[in-house]
Amino acid sequence: MTQVIAVANQKGGVGKTTVAVNLARALQLMGQQVLIVDSDPQGSARDWYQASQNQNSDMPVVVGVDRPVLETSIKKLRGSFDTILIDGAAKLQDMTVSAIKAADFVLIPVQPSALDIWAAEDLVELIKARQSVTEGRPKAAFLVNRQIVGTRLASDANGALEALNLPILAARTTQRVAYAECMSTGSTVLDLETNGQAASEIKAIVHELHTLLGTPLKG
Repeated sequence: MTQVIAVANQKGGVGKTTVAVNLARALQLMGQQVLIVDSDPQGSARDWYQASQNQNSDMPVVVGVDRPVLETSIKKLRGSFDTILIDGAAKLQDMTVSAIKAADFVLIPVQPSALDIWAAEDLVELIKARQSVTEGRPKAAFLVNRQIVGTRLASDANGALEALNLPILAARTTQRVAYAECMSTGSTVLDLETNGQAASEIKAIVHELHTLLGTPLKG
C-alpha cells in the first residue's frame, strides 16, 4: 500500500524541500520505491534532482506537478511506489489544499520562531477542515526544523505549537551546514556523512513517522 506524505507549510523558507528529499532518501535506503512530487512552481526539488543527475547519483526520482491537480495525479500513482513524498508549495493555498487532499499524512516543518508558528495556523485550519469530512484523514504533525542548539527557542516553540492541537515530533533537525551542502550538490545528509548527526536526525524522524502512520514502513 502506498503511503503519501505531504511536507507542507504555506510559509516559504522553512526547509520543506530539504526535509522532503532527505526523508525520501532515507526511505529509499531502507529498500522502498520512493517518488518525490515537487508541487512548488519554484521547482527547488527538481533543481536538486537535476544536480543529483549531474553527479550520476541514484537519488529518488522527482516529478513536477505544480497545478492544483495533485489528488488526481497521485491517485494514478498509488500502487507504483511504497511512498510518495509531496514537496509542498509556499503561499499557494489551492496547491496546499490539493496536497492535503492527496495525502495520508501531512508533516509540517516549522522553525522555532513566533513568525513561523503564527504562519502555520492557517495550514492547521485547512487540515482540520479536511479531517472533519474524512474521518480524521490526513493525519498530521509538526516537525521542529533547524533548531539552534543551546537556546530555549525549541522548547518555547513546543509550548506555542501545543495550542494548535496537533502532535509534535520528538525528533527534529538542528541548524547544520550539512543540510545546505547536500542541497547544493544534489545529495543528502545520509550520503555526505552516513553516521553523522544530521543523518541520525533524519533516521529518527523516519522512525517516528513509522509510529504515527500506524503502518509498517518497508525496510
